[in-house]
Amino acid sequence: MAKYYTPDDIDAEERYNMQMVPIRQRQFLRPLTWLLSFPVTWIHHTKIKKIGMKGLKPPFLLLCNHNAFFDFQVTTRAIFPRRANYIISIDIFPGLDWIIRNVGGIYKRKFVTDTSVVRQLMKIVSNGDVAVLYPEARYSFVGTPCALPTSLGKLVKLLKVPVVTLIMNGNHINQPFWNLKERGTRTDATIKQLLTVEQVKAASVDEINQVIRDEFDYNDYKWQFQHKVRNKKPWRAERMEKVLYQCPHCKTEFKMETKGTEIFCTECGKVWQVTEYGQLHAVLIGDKDISGDESATEFTYIPDWFEWERANVHEEVMSGKYHSEGDVKVDNCPNKYGYVYIGEGHLVHDYSGFHVEGTGRYGHFEMTRKVADNYSCHVEFDFHNSGMDVVSISTPKDSFFIYCKEKSLSPVKMYFATEELYFNYFKLGESINGKPVSPYVKDNMTHPKTEYGL
Repeated sequence: MAKYYTPDDIDAEERYNMQMVPIRQRQFLRPLTWLLSFPVTWIHHTKIKKIGMKGLKPPFLLLCNHNAFFDFQVTTRAIFPRRANYIISIDIFPGLDWIIRNVGGIYKRKFVTDTSVVRQLMKIVSNGDVAVLYPEARYSFVGTPCALPTSLGKLVKLLKVPVVTLIMNGNHINQPFWNLKERGTRTDATIKQLLTVEQVKAASVDEINQVIRDEFDYNDYKWQFQHKVRNKKPWRAERMEKVLYQCPHCKTEFKMETKGTEIFCTECGKVWQVTEYGQLHAVLIGDKDISGDESATEFTYIPDWFEWERANVHEEVMSGKYHSEGDVKVDNCPNKYGYVYIGEGHLVHDYSGFHVEGTGRYGHFEMTRKVADNYSCHVEFDFHNSGMDVVSISTPKDSFFIYCKEKSLSPVKMYFATEELYFNYFKLGESINGKPVSPYVKDNMTHPKTEYGL
């Protein structure tokens, strides 16, 4: 459960020290990391393929895709017996600051510019260790890539070390972000030297970014079907409506529900079956059996449905119609001691960005994050077993967790819209179809910042 403190405690206790020099992973804790990692990967029959790694020794930059907490355990085994430091989210284990830092953790607030992280990564490689980065900065929603920061190429040029990638397959199938109950399915991974030092020196920032983007091309559901990885759990579809919130048949939003192996729309009555191999098949519309009609299935793969929703939000944004609004509860995670309850309020997300206003036990509060402040936002489902989903936005000093009290206030839709508003803001200037976008200096609109996400 979340641990809460009052605003007075924020002043009394120090905030996270984001400038702290990275602690090299303590030798006496390294066996503990192996003990917590190797048995779990054996249970899941995780196979790790190595490409171009023979003879490669640290320092190097390791870029990993991110689907579940299990990623950290696979990473530990993949680089064994090398010592590493990891960039992690500040809210991952409040109250366990000592152990996190001493096993090599370095704190970062999600989707906020933080130049101290670059300095810390440079220190790691100067120590001769592995610098581990999960550049997507979130668990994948549907086992496919999330946006990568364009600053990655600049970081690679600054570090001047080999770039290695670890692409893991099946971790989302085993424990999807929208329902963290483990399925017990097998996984695999490929660790690959993507760029040598000589290639880093010769390539431009744009070329490096493109090589990394190409490597981060994965799809866990297609991998599952191709490798015939069976998920026999009778509840395998449950909570899938968290990410598949819009019906592709009647186009209605927030009327999707799940039960057992089925996802269905309560508006039009259409039902889809999720197979043991992760595919979708339409089976009913109301009382009508359509299981024999292949054309009735709009999307065979879950990620295709998800991307269709993204395209719909793009159209909303570009037509000037996007607007999300609803009642919320707000927490803050300012330091290593836990969460601060801010209060109850009302959230509006539109062309001006995020705006939350309300009243808590300590009085009136108001928070605003403009479109240009965040290229994306963080999402959590059933956060701390609260029964509510969360959209999280950060500043350099705070991370606000906004609990959505209404089903129509979808964190996933706000996630889509945050990215669409940000990227189209820089393309289109100060307005979209006459809708004002949050003000930003003209130079930064003409030459958009790229130091986001690290």
